[in-house]
Amino acid sequence: MLQKDRKSPRRKAAPKRAAATVTPTPAAVTAATVKNVSDAPSRRPVSAAERARMIAEAAYFRAQRRGFGNGDPVRDWAEAEAEIDAMLLQSR
Repeated sequence: MLQKDRKSPRRKAAPKRAAATVTPTPAAVTAATVKNVSDAPSRRPVSAAERARMIAEAAYFRAQRRGFGNGDPVRDWAEAEAEIDAMLLQSR
């Protein structure tokens, strides 16, 4: 008996794998990829209303940390004001 030429069933090609993504570790980051702070665009000035809002929030969080009791709101405000002013001066 003659055997017919049988073609083997074709297999589907395996899906192509995406290239592995490599996340650089801090040690792999070179000086060329790190932006210099002086290269950053200058920040816009903070308005008096924004500054007051920032101080109010900081004073609130100070009072919250101490449980809103046994404290001086004026002292909270003064300390928050000093903190915000120092932060704003540093960000210039």
